[in-house]
Amino acid sequence: MTRALFLCTHNRLRSPTAEQVFASWPGIDTDSAGLGADADIPLAPEQLDWAEIIFVMEKKHRARLSSKFRRYLNGKRVVCLDIPDEYAFMQPELIRLLEAKAGRFLK
Repeated sequence: MTRALFLCTHNRLRSPTAEQVFASWPGIDTDSAGLGADADIPLAPEQLDWAEIIFVMEKKHRARLSSKFRRYLNGKRVVCLDIPDEYAFMQPELIRLLEAKAGRFLK
């Protein structure tokens, strides 16, 4: 089972969509969180310990992750998907982007 963690700013649109989409993929266990101060589910160190691969939606998320949680990232693969914050939760275009960009790392 591959444990994939998806991160965005608020954990309201992109990362919860990714969590839901990839949860139905065989052999994939998913979780999501936000890196912003007002995130619905703020990132916790335990989530980073749990994850085998971490997906961030934008470069700023990778920078914030490295800045705030560096000590928990030892040996973790962090992939930036370059998906801007312009999609609604479960929007078909967002799902297609996620499957195209993250899917190749989860097959």
